[in-house]
Amino acid sequence: MADPPGCCRPCATCLLCLYSCQWITAKKEKRRGLRTTKCDCSWFLFLFCVFLFTLVWLYFTVIILNDFHNFNEFIFKQRKLWLDWSLVLLIATAVLITYSAVLLVLALCLQLCGQPLKLHWLHKTLLILTALLVAAAFTGLGIKWAEEWRSARISLQATGPFLHIGILGGMTLLAWPLASFIYRTHNTGLKVFLLLVYCAAMIALYLAPLGITSPCIMEESQLPPKPALVGHRGAPMLAPENTLMSLRKAVDCDVQVFETDVMVSADGVPFLMHDEELTRTTNVQAVFPERAALNSTAFNWTDLQQLDAGTWFLERRPFPTVQSLSAGDRNQVTKQRIPSLEQALEAAKQSNISIMFDLRPENHSDYQSFVNATLDVILQSGIPLQQVLWLPDGFREQVKQQAPGIQQVYGRKRLQNEKEPLLHVNLPYQDMSSEEIRQYRQDNISVNLYVVNEPWLFSVLWCSGVSSVTTNACQVLKEMNRPIWLLPSSTYLMIWIVVDCASFLVILWAFVLLKKCSQRRWPVESETDVLLTKINSLMQE
Repeated sequence: MADPPGCCRPCATCLLCLYSCQWITAKKEKRRGLRTTKCDCSWFLFLFCVFLFTLVWLYFTVIILNDFHNFNEFIFKQRKLWLDWSLVLLIATAVLITYSAVLLVLALCLQLCGQPLKLHWLHKTLLILTALLVAAAFTGLGIKWAEEWRSARISLQATGPFLHIGILGGMTLLAWPLASFIYRTHNTGLKVFLLLVYCAAMIALYLAPLGITSPCIMEESQLPPKPALVGHRGAPMLAPENTLMSLRKAVDCDVQVFETDVMVSADGVPFLMHDEELTRTTNVQAVFPERAALNSTAFNWTDLQQLDAGTWFLERRPFPTVQSLSAGDRNQVTKQRIPSLEQALEAAKQSNISIMFDLRPENHSDYQSFVNATLDVILQSGIPLQQVLWLPDGFREQVKQQAPGIQQVYGRKRLQNEKEPLLHVNLPYQDMSSEEIRQYRQDNISVNLYVVNEPWLFSVLWCSGVSSVTTNACQVLKEMNRPIWLLPSSTYLMIWIVVDCASFLVILWAFVLLKKCSQRRWPVESETDVLLTKINSLMQE
């Protein structure tokens, strides 16, 4: 097997050694008569599929980073171990995709150099393990975190046009090794099959934009106003969650609503706390080790005031932004205590922002007394009632009667036979489509979606017309003056046509150029075959 022009023998030998894990020079390869068998082709196909499989998982990994803090909290509740698992996931995914990508590049280069694709058994084993690991990751995602499949569908509205261009570029480059293989092989059936599959895939890609939809494909004049920001437990990337410092940082980020969670102490004092236990966000294990596993509502207010609600933030670093805090902010963090609802209402009133909260735990036997205690604090605080957004469903009618000025926010979509029209809804961002958001907007229903941290997701919801979003990353979204991308439909159409035409010309060039190279490559071999055939015929006569 002659080396193609431009492929030096040492380079071909090096590629073969990396792929086959053994030192085989070009001369030895000829003497041993190594050729690419059907089994080798099957392993190359498996390698290609594993690479695509891992690439899809990499995409999912990037998408689920928006919600990964929830996963970290879930693991802490189960194992009492805090770790930024997103970093572990990214490193593992990067290793898998790099390994499969390097092997694939080696295989394609070997094909262009006319060398056999003899994949070593060690690579085969590692590829099978890679496929199993990624399959297990997808299975776990489907079982424990099924809503992320809906997140992936939403992400395609942000990435669809660019994924199309990237996939089209990759398939266009694939024309070179494909053409090299077709001109080298003598199996007509295989040639026809590969060409048909490749042509079908390219036609589908050329027409794919017909099925790509995104709310950000619009004229700039049609862009809705920027969604208002709701601070999820304040500004938890800049200060310990559900503290007065977090509220102040949220105000600095221009949030319009401070979202929090309220519990009621054993002696009837409403305070801010998300978890039912105090272990994650306080030093309760050091102060009250024998009571650390108790529900937050089992502590009286005096006990709660003894707890440090800030130092954990510096020790566990729930977000990467913690390490960039100034010395003054770090000092403030160590001084944070669990705030009462009264203190939070006073701070919200002074900052002229609204406050939205859940009352937890909903299944508590004294839940009605919790509602009464919370209402008493709100009415006595002097805060304008329109600045209070009430989320709990329990005893909602009682709240409407005692404090009709409080804004009622519902954690569900509207019903067909709704007795009272909904004015505010608060839902996970996965639960509403762009069409539903537009319809609610037309009907003057305020839609708040949570939790939105990544700019790509914020951009999609902005283009869809959502009223507000609850976020951990208010300092990031505050700086966005427009969506990440916004394309008029005419511009997108022009990009589509230009990219498709460029791809077609490159593919055509690849097949024509490699056909000429193949004709130059084996003229001597063809003449030799003819001469040997004639000699054989004469000898038989």
